[in-house]
Amino acid sequence: MLPAEPRVRDPVASPAPAADARRAAFNAARAAHWDAVARAAVPSAFAREYYSRLAEIYRFLIPPGLRVLEVGCGSGDLLAAVEPRDGLGVDFSSEMVNRAALRHPTLRFLRIDAHDLSALHEPFDAVILSDLLNDVFDVQQILNQLHRLCLPTTRVVLNVFSRLWETPLYLATALGLSRPRLEQNWLTLDDIRGLLSLANFEMIEHRQDVLLPVPVPGLRSLANRYLVKLWPLRHLALTNVVVARPEPRRDRLPDRPTVSVIVPARNEAGNIARIFREMPQMGGGTEIVFVEGHSRDDTYDVIAAAIRDHPGVDCRLYRQQGKGKGDAVRLGFERAKGDILMILDADLTVAPSDLTRFFDVISSGKGDFINGVRLVYPMADEAMRFFNLVGNKFFSWAFSWLLGQPIKDTLCGTKVLWKTDYARIAQNRAYFGDFDPFGDFDLLFGAARLSLKIVEVPIRYGARDYGTTNIQRWRHGLLLLRMVAFAARRIKFV
Repeated sequence: MLPAEPRVRDPVASPAPAADARRAAFNAARAAHWDAVARAAVPSAFAREYYSRLAEIYRFLIPPGLRVLEVGCGSGDLLAAVEPRDGLGVDFSSEMVNRAALRHPTLRFLRIDAHDLSALHEPFDAVILSDLLNDVFDVQQILNQLHRLCLPTTRVVLNVFSRLWETPLYLATALGLSRPRLEQNWLTLDDIRGLLSLANFEMIEHRQDVLLPVPVPGLRSLANRYLVKLWPLRHLALTNVVVARPEPRRDRLPDRPTVSVIVPARNEAGNIARIFREMPQMGGGTEIVFVEGHSRDDTYDVIAAAIRDHPGVDCRLYRQQGKGKGDAVRLGFERAKGDILMILDADLTVAPSDLTRFFDVISSGKGDFINGVRLVYPMADEAMRFFNLVGNKFFSWAFSWLLGQPIKDTLCGTKVLWKTDYARIAQNRAYFGDFDPFGDFDLLFGAARLSLKIVEVPIRYGARDYGTTNIQRWRHGLLLLRMVAFAARRIKFV
């Protein structure tokens, strides 16, 4: 029985406009170079180590089971490493494409120039440009074409060599430790940010990686997982890794999204009437989902009575079976019907009317995950005790460093996201496990894992009118320290 033919196909030939002579010569030299690399019997130790580390990085940034396009796919190993549900690799080296198809028969490959992606029409959840932008004739032309292939939730993940390594790489080549390279585009992070902006993409996060691109026993993991994340060694990293998203387009966002406001309520009977009185109507309609959690007062009965007294309000009430605010929020999210999910703490230290600010930000596409910030405006007397304030500032610094996006207030209870994004966070929850009784970090970590753009909205933080806080300063502070260590292992040092 003959083996199945590799899944390689050429796009339908069509007359192309007269190519610029310089670009044609550039591309011909590049294609010949990569054909020769593909025919090389064994990659260098440097290449094996470098690509092994890249695979670890991309597996973290791109969850399995997505539709993934890799432009400049080479041998297809990186595309295969992210375990796509549907993977398509394109490369202009015929030798590379043939090799990739033989190595990875379950993936699709096209022989095509990255400067002309007109043969592609399907959308992808993630696009990989690994070591491509430093090796092409026209970076902007390539980026401009990607919008057709992107959804609003698509993430473009790319990496390029750091200019600091220009001389070391030439020396490695001269010593036979690395394959020969043609002239490169040595792009800085500011160059990349500017080129992405010109092509209507925005950078969400970046990381510097690969400090030791040689397999030195005992030092590889220490250098590439830990030391490269620390100042000043991170400035010595070989590659810059960037995650970007398409800039939001109004015509691609829901016209009048509906809203579900989840209100976890424990010992908050005195605040229920105000919630019904002040809850704004947003978008195409707003529902309130109360989750009452083992109150010592009559919170459940007060909510039930208020629902009967307000038949015109779309409102539901559930009794929590588990423990902790995080468990209550998950129950509310599961039962919510709206397109947008909001959390409002029943203590009303954040006013219900402020939710309209969050709605405006997320519905405009300015952010994917909207986090409230209590530390901008002056607080009402007794709203937050001194040591709580100091702790919040420390944890905001720690989590900004860990997540790669600015987080000024980790414990503000008001958080807003799209229901579709929450479904993806829940789907990938096994990566972190059930670790968070508050619920705030489960969502923040999940958003960072999916490279959602986190935007913070300042709010006025008021004092309670009823009840006392459920936060225990010292015990919960120690728990937060353990979460910092947990996040470092699962997010930063990967």
